[in-house]
Amino acid sequence: MTTVHPPFDTRIFYKEAKTLAQAGYDVTLIARHGKNEVVDGIKIVALPKPKNRFIRIFGITWQALLLALREKAVIYHLHDPELLPVGVLLKVLTRNKVIYDVHEDVPQDILTKHWIPTFLRPSFAMIFNILEKLLARAMDAVVVVTEEIAKKFARFNPIIVHNYPDLKMLPNSPPSPRKEAEKIIIYIGDISKLRGAYEMVRALEHLAHINGLRLDLIGRFTPPELEIELQALAGYQRVRYLGWLSWVEAWQHVQSAAIGLVLFHPAPNHNRALPNKLFEYMAAGLPVIASNFPFWKEIVEDNGCGLTVDPLNPKEIAQAIEYLLDHPEVRQKMGENGRRAVLEKYNWENEAKKLLTLYRTLLKAETRDL
Repeated sequence: MTTVHPPFDTRIFYKEAKTLAQAGYDVTLIARHGKNEVVDGIKIVALPKPKNRFIRIFGITWQALLLALREKAVIYHLHDPELLPVGVLLKVLTRNKVIYDVHEDVPQDILTKHWIPTFLRPSFAMIFNILEKLLARAMDAVVVVTEEIAKKFARFNPIIVHNYPDLKMLPNSPPSPRKEAEKIIIYIGDISKLRGAYEMVRALEHLAHINGLRLDLIGRFTPPELEIELQALAGYQRVRYLGWLSWVEAWQHVQSAAIGLVLFHPAPNHNRALPNKLFEYMAAGLPVIASNFPFWKEIVEDNGCGLTVDPLNPKEIAQAIEYLLDHPEVRQKMGENGRRAVLEKYNWENEAKKLLTLYRTLLKAETRDL
């Protein structure tokens, strides 16, 4: 169940739901969508798309509860913190199993939410932290995406299911070097100030001497007016904005690029995050330029798959881009190293086993309860 994410979210649909369906489970996904349909053996039950955040939280959430009750599921898997009250009600009304899947450290994320007044953020974060832990007690299992989030839910014995790439979604071999890809840089994900939008565009201003250089942006601007602000920068002339694309469509653009960017700003919810795009670039055989957080440096530098830079310094970002563009053999080697690391350790196949083990454990407990 999700009221926040799109139905074809990579983690929710392509990884978890498809893993369960392929293992023989009857999977229904309740999510915002235009119609009820079955895709890849997964039944999608459509929720209406809310006009604003208030309607989503206080209206759509409760529609999701009614739809969930109609499904009479044995296990309910919640992907949004705002669904925690729904999870508690599902426990009370059905006596069946409920999983809370924690995608991010929400209290830390609240501290950087642009739509919450700055002076209110610490209080909101503290209140949410208390409520989240209180409601999580009613869940039968808590799933988290990183070790850092697991520490915050230690009393609940969380299951860590990393958001690594699914090897079945990747081509058998990395794309061959393509001449037209040599000067294409790519970023995929939410496009915001905290995720380095300004610095990526300003870095292009330091690379005006490189003919044919282009930055492809794939995702949504947060907030929407940020797009207008970026268009006023000189470097935006070298940007191609492709909007939000499905995983399959985005992957095609990743394969045609030369370098992947992950330039999150230092923030409480970023320093020890594991962004999907980092591993997706690696899986595609792209060298990465990433923020120089110690945790990220361990991944990027220890695996020899890219460079780390100060994400607040456009000139340093530009220098890293130019170095990789000027050294295609280094770029190729880093791309190969990153792909090898994904094939050997940073992949969904290892994580899927944890998810399936959890479901088998809960079903055994359900049988005993009966």
